[in-house]
Amino acid sequence: MNYRARYINVKKAIEQDQTQQSDNDSSEDEGNIFEYVPLSKTSQSERIHPMDVQMAVFHCSDGFLKQLMVTKLSQCQYALPLLVPDPFTRQIEFPLWTFRQINKSWKMRNSNNKIISKTQPIYKAETPVVFFFRFGSVSLSKSQLMNSLINEKHNTFFHRNCPGSSRTRVLMDGVVEIAWFCPSEKDTDNFNDCLAFCNLHGDAGDHEKQLQILTEMASVNVVLLPQLDKNDRCAAQIQNLFKKKIPLICLLTEDESTVKKMKKEKFIIGLKNRNQSDVSEELRRAINECLSYTSYRHENVFTNLKFKNSDIRVDEEDDDDCRRGREAAQQMITSLEKKNLTEIKESFLPHQGKLWHQWCQKNKELYRPQTDQIEQEKGMKKTEMNNIRKQQHNSNISEFMNYFIKEMHSNNEHEKTFFLNWLRILLDEYTSADLTTLHHKYNKKWSTVVKLKENHNKSEQLREELDKISEDLQAASFGLEHIMREIGQIYESCFSVKESKKGLQIDFSSLPRLAAEMMISGFPLELMDGDAAHVPVIWISAVLDQLIQKLGDQRVFVLSVLGIQSSGKSTMLNAMFGLQFAVSAGRCTKGAFMQLVRLSDEMKTQMNFDYILVVDTEGLRALELAGRSTRDHDNELATFVVGLGNLTLINIFGENPSEMQETLQIVVQAFMRMKEVRLSPSCVFVHQNVSDITAGEKNMEGKRRLQEKLDEMTKLAAKDEVYDAECFSDVIAFDVQNDVKYFAQLWEGSPPMAPPNPNYCENIQELKETILSNVSKSHGIMLKDLIDRIKDLWEALLNERFVFSFRNSLEISAYRRLETEYSKWSWSLRSAMRETENKLYNKIENEAIHEVEETGLLGELKRTSEEVKKSMSEFFEKDKNKDILIQWTISFEIKIKDVEENIVRETNRKLNEILQQRDLKKKIDAQRTQHENTLYEKSKALALKLKDKNNDEETLKKEFNLFWEQSVKKIIRDTPSIKDIDIMRDVRGILSNSYESVHVDLCRDSSEYNKVATVQSYSAYVQLKTSSGMKEQVEDKFRGWFGYGPLSKEDDVQIKSLVTDVSEQTDKMIQSFNISKMGYNISCIQQLIDYIKARIVKHEGGPVKYVFKNDFFMDLVLWICERANNIITDQHRLFRDANDPKIYVEKKREEYYSIFQEYCRGATSTAIFAEIICQKLKEPIEQSVYKQTAKDLADEMISNCESLNGNRSNLEKHILKRLAEEEDFDKYMDYIETPKDHFKSFIRDEVSRYISDKFSVSVLLKMKKNIELLKTTIVESAYKSTEHVQVYCGDVGLWLESFTQQLKDLLIFSEKDLSGVKHDDVNDFKLLEEVISDKFPKKMSEISSKFNTDTFDEKLDFEFRPEGLLIDHFCQCCWVQCPFCAAICTNTIENHPGDHSVPFHRVDGVNGWYYHQTDDLSAVFCTSLVTSGLKFHASNELFPYNEYRKAGGVYAEWSITSDCSELPYWKWFVCRFQKDLEKHYNKTFKGRGEIPPEWRTHEKHDAIQSLEKLTVRTDRTDKT
Repeated sequence: MNYRARYINVKKAIEQDQTQQSDNDSSEDEGNIFEYVPLSKTSQSERIHPMDVQMAVFHCSDGFLKQLMVTKLSQCQYALPLLVPDPFTRQIEFPLWTFRQINKSWKMRNSNNKIISKTQPIYKAETPVVFFFRFGSVSLSKSQLMNSLINEKHNTFFHRNCPGSSRTRVLMDGVVEIAWFCPSEKDTDNFNDCLAFCNLHGDAGDHEKQLQILTEMASVNVVLLPQLDKNDRCAAQIQNLFKKKIPLICLLTEDESTVKKMKKEKFIIGLKNRNQSDVSEELRRAINECLSYTSYRHENVFTNLKFKNSDIRVDEEDDDDCRRGREAAQQMITSLEKKNLTEIKESFLPHQGKLWHQWCQKNKELYRPQTDQIEQEKGMKKTEMNNIRKQQHNSNISEFMNYFIKEMHSNNEHEKTFFLNWLRILLDEYTSADLTTLHHKYNKKWSTVVKLKENHNKSEQLREELDKISEDLQAASFGLEHIMREIGQIYESCFSVKESKKGLQIDFSSLPRLAAEMMISGFPLELMDGDAAHVPVIWISAVLDQLIQKLGDQRVFVLSVLGIQSSGKSTMLNAMFGLQFAVSAGRCTKGAFMQLVRLSDEMKTQMNFDYILVVDTEGLRALELAGRSTRDHDNELATFVVGLGNLTLINIFGENPSEMQETLQIVVQAFMRMKEVRLSPSCVFVHQNVSDITAGEKNMEGKRRLQEKLDEMTKLAAKDEVYDAECFSDVIAFDVQNDVKYFAQLWEGSPPMAPPNPNYCENIQELKETILSNVSKSHGIMLKDLIDRIKDLWEALLNERFVFSFRNSLEISAYRRLETEYSKWSWSLRSAMRETENKLYNKIENEAIHEVEETGLLGELKRTSEEVKKSMSEFFEKDKNKDILIQWTISFEIKIKDVEENIVRETNRKLNEILQQRDLKKKIDAQRTQHENTLYEKSKALALKLKDKNNDEETLKKEFNLFWEQSVKKIIRDTPSIKDIDIMRDVRGILSNSYESVHVDLCRDSSEYNKVATVQSYSAYVQLKTSSGMKEQVEDKFRGWFGYGPLSKEDDVQIKSLVTDVSEQTDKMIQSFNISKMGYNISCIQQLIDYIKARIVKHEGGPVKYVFKNDFFMDLVLWICERANNIITDQHRLFRDANDPKIYVEKKREEYYSIFQEYCRGATSTAIFAEIICQKLKEPIEQSVYKQTAKDLADEMISNCESLNGNRSNLEKHILKRLAEEEDFDKYMDYIETPKDHFKSFIRDEVSRYISDKFSVSVLLKMKKNIELLKTTIVESAYKSTEHVQVYCGDVGLWLESFTQQLKDLLIFSEKDLSGVKHDDVNDFKLLEEVISDKFPKKMSEISSKFNTDTFDEKLDFEFRPEGLLIDHFCQCCWVQCPFCAAICTNTIENHPGDHSVPFHRVDGVNGWYYHQTDDLSAVFCTSLVTSGLKFHASNELFPYNEYRKAGGVYAEWSITSDCSELPYWKWFVCRFQKDLEKHYNKTFKGRGEIPPEWRTHEKHDAIQSLEKLTVRTDRTDKT
């Protein structure tokens, strides 16, 4: 808005070429000066007139750009085009629309001779009109002369002597410009009233229409001509003007005489050889004398031109969209007529009145409970809020609002924009008079109050009157923002009751789209309701969602501004970005507004942004209007906009230290809060209205003072926030040299006639460049994330304790995405290592390898590891929130490295155990091989004896059965069978024999010792240590607050952790025993019991105040061993089936009979050997197929199984859903008390269910696919082995070696499996290959035919089952439970840094908490308790819940934020299982623990449906 821009020279290309040509003449001695004279003439004639440039742009613009141009010209105090001839048709246009945004202010005396201020839209102003025109060519500039009358220091009208002017112009001739003189009631005023000056460009004789219109409308006509000559062609027109009653002043450029009065109101003034100042003074006096007569007219130029001149074209009438927009807006205004302005909002906009304000108050109270009955109070508040919403919903929609919605919904974009602009114009016009009166009354009353205060006289009546005027002012403020606020409340009420509104012509879900379209069109949207001091989060979120629908999820840079009231914040933003924030007197910003600024395509590529979102706010310390501007409100506002902005402009008016101090303390406190919640906005300080900004030393001194003041305010704010900071730079990165700007005064001179100060405009540009520099370095925020940021900030502010309550959703969301990716990376490593493990397991069993080292395993994992690293690198570099993710890059790289090392270490341990067990197992295997070989040789001998009876099948069968029965009896006689086991008998035996001090009750029921894992307090299991070394029993009478006495909650948590860890470690020990391969031995139980005892002793030796009773050791052993009973028994059964001679040999009967038949039929040794190979391969193939299918299934389930295809929170959601569907209280308590075990059990059930449900469509197909792959591999191996033997002329040993080597990775099959089978006479390798190729498919079919859901569990070793891999994947995470409600931390990383957290907490009573010295279970969520000052007991002390971290220990490690959006699931659970919970804890939900009635409204389907919030809210959980 720099008015000097008009003086930029514009030259044609010819002149530039000629200039270059002249510059290129390099000879210094040659040439003639006279040759260059024509060049200079050409240059002068070729220069483009600046006003031609202005008019060319004007002609090429649409209505909105024309209006913007004219508004800016007016702000620069330039003349405006009033009548504009079309450059082609010469049709005269009156651009009335372009004047609609212009207001003028001036001071004048009223009839009582008192000075009054007046502000009017210029199109409504009735002022005298002074019309200047000329006839012929005159030697003096008419425009320059006019400037001397209006503003001697400013070129209101462009004239021939202005910089850049040229003698020729194309588009200005015939244009009539208008400008106004606005008096300030100072002695320096040239005129006492507001005057309109009109200037006809060009010879008036050539523009008769314009001349006629203006001379008839003018109050004074001023004509310039060389001299009065009756022979001149304009003589008749001059004579005609002279005869009219309208005053006439003739300015003669060729006359030297002073002013002459020809007759009344007729003057002649000579200009030749006259002093310009004298001429101006004479002309001013003449005009004033003409206007002093009572008969002079106050003319409304615009009304006159519009209605009295039908032959000129009015732009508003010519543009159909503009006309229809005006008509629609006028229709709305008509409905407001004859209404008291202070009652209009109550009548026409009922949704934003008292009901909305009541709802806002209740919502704040909801977050700030005042009683001990927190949930009861919250339930009542929610009920009240719902009732208010219903009342809102039942409120009628006025015709006014319905008409607005209809117009916005039905019109095209162009017409809609006209409609909105017209409505804003007409509303301002409608309310301005009453608002001015009310402001005048307020100022008058306030002045009276101030005088009384000075006299120490307090008048309550005057104060009440002042408050009443304040309320009237608030009620009378009525603009477009209030209409949109009403739409927002209509939407929120409909959204809350989930029903569209009666009388609403469109579905309420369409309303946010209207607001989004307005934002895209450049209209600001109210972000914070300034009257209610509340953010309508539902409405704002819906509008931004619609914005995303229309624009896509764009990345925006948020620029916010803070400063005291009337310090020029909105003016600065409007000037910088061409925005539309309200700046007129009496229309100060209230609340906060946001407006989109679209970046150009060029800037988008430079900035990596699509839009800047500018947030304008109400001033700090805004004392009038609502009367509620306290420091708390200012702190709320500052915190909100600072948290929202990527950059905040801190606007300071002048350098008054006292004004600065309060503002700076608020600002510093806001930035301190951002630092504490890990937001990193930046700031720039802007000093407005600084008188001398050129003095560098003064600026340096000012910056030094500001730095000192900021450091001082930081120390003060640090005390309030309990934060450690000594200087402002501890809080935010701040460079006092670059982040402090000094602004010149806005006006160059004294308003109302002063133009904007060019220095101010330059300061604006410098600030804009600084902002854009910040933009280019910032990552901004996505619109979707902005929604969460607004919610987070507002919810935290509602909770009063901002830092304590804030959830950084954007950071949390980024972290959760990182966790999801981490889950994929770790699964890739686990899956790859499982494949390697299977391969090496086969090699170990085949005795192909005799050692396994970690380096070798790392090498096997190298390719997958590199892929994971590449994927990690791409994620951290390309994710949309990479600037946030960067803080975790190193820690997650280390974490993945740890996962890789742990997987390798664990796999190495398992494989080396298998290596050790392989050697121990050799005896078992040798014995089994001996039995097989004995049977083989004997059956072969029998077959040779019965060879001649090969056709008598019955005889052969009979003889074989007799032989078989005799052989089996001998084997069983020589080798005892493997007996069944009784684990619990062995456990009790060891406890009785090895631990004599432990009294073992052999008849003790499992329900008694199982409580060791679920008991609420371990007080009954311990004895306290005393200083004398004696032990003292814990009595129930010592129990304290919420049921936890001498054993503190921390002690119970420690013991529970011990029980859990011992349980997990013993599970691993049992797996390492490999009972399915090695068999059961009572030493396994001895090892378990010894380990448990060692852990208890170690725990007692630590820093604990108690020792365990024997009952604890006994119950822990019995519980763990009973848990392991089924696993050990099942594994022992597998071992028995594989190694008990009776069972094992019987399974081989058909296999040996088949070989026996082949011998009887005279088959060759080669054919028999091939048959034996096929028979021997059946079991390894079966095992390989099951193992590979299990791995494939795990990969498939992690992708396709609904409960397993996400993160741990998704899995928990499905667990809770299943629990609700089954309604089994015991399972619920298992989940609550032993969550990890329950998760494992659920995963096993899911795998079993998946295999059962998907067996035919997925599992069986995978098994058949894997068996086909094996079949192909085996046949190819036989072929390659035959080739190998033929090349090297080998024997059957070489063939067998080659064959088994090719299969060693895939199958547990080696030469030792055929060691007892004589094959020396096998030499036909081609036949061997052919028999295998022929027989093998049949064997595969036999294997395939037995595939079913039952055999899957039976045939697959425990360690290779898919649930094992999935349990490792999902359960190697954080399992720490909330100390209050036992909710499980949702972090997917074990031993993660930072706090534990969970998206939704539970009711504390679910975990057995109850009130001190009562039997009342707690019916409160811990997220509600932490907002209160109620106390709990920990470490023998009482701590307030709102300072729960001070309790230390587990409490200090949890982040529990206040939250009013508890999961309905747990409310339903408490109501549904109230009696079960009461029985379980032997307490009741009565008294202080009374269940709120609202909870009982939730049905099971509501509870299950609410679980969907879990996966959404996980992205809103506090980052840990």
